[in-house]
Amino acid sequence: MSIKRNRRDALRAQIGNFGALAMLVIVGLLALIGPSGVLAWSDHSVQLEEYNGRIAALEEEKAVLENRVDLLDPDNVDADLASELVRRDLNVAHDDEYVFEFEEMPTR
Repeated sequence: MSIKRNRRDALRAQIGNFGALAMLVIVGLLALIGPSGVLAWSDHSVQLEEYNGRIAALEEEKAVLENRVDLLDPDNVDADLASELVRRDLNVAHDDEYVFEFEEMPTR
């Protein structure tokens, strides 16, 4: 009876050791090839550079828009910008003025 019990205990220990080893191998593989693993770092760095470029472009656009908003301040409107907007949006021009419309060049 004691020999069977020792074999059963030894088998349980071996199964436990195998399970622990399998879990270690799985965790190690995930650390290497998983979505946040070592091999994905290069992809993440490329994506980070793209996002930083996009952020820089959006910050430039934001600065242009903030300047335009400042020029349209109701207490102190820039006369040139107001005149430009009225002429463009309302299609208003003096009799002695000529209006030239230019087509925008397609961006590449």
